[in-house]
Amino acid sequence: MKSIIENWKIRAKGLKTEVYTLYLAYKDPRTPWYARIFAAVVVGYAFSPIDLIPDPIPILGYLDDLVLIPLGAYLAVKMIPAEVMAESRIKASEVMALGKPVNKVAAAIIGVVWVGLAALAVALVYRWVKR
Repeated sequence: MKSIIENWKIRAKGLKTEVYTLYLAYKDPRTPWYARIFAAVVVGYAFSPIDLIPDPIPILGYLDDLVLIPLGAYLAVKMIPAEVMAESRIKASEVMALGKPVNKVAAAIIGVVWVGLAALAVALVYRWVKR
């Protein structure tokens, strides 16, 4: 009998594959514009280091990851045509079998956003202290 932790690890891996499938599906031209936008938001949130509720907060910190991402993925899958999802799942499975996909552009964008937010925070603190 599998332990609860092993079961959660399997589900987490499946969710990672599904989020990567959504990433591939929202880039497909057959995907409607509204589904592209929604899927992009879900994928961006899933891969972003920024959470609505910070993870260090006991129980609630992981609640957004356990509820929002699966719910968003479920809704996004419902908006995307079945044939696009089927093809994207095959591609995602092939990529995930080779190892974790790496997107250097996304990493660079997240880095730029973090640097920009840090610069904005410094500027705001400087203006506040200068008053």
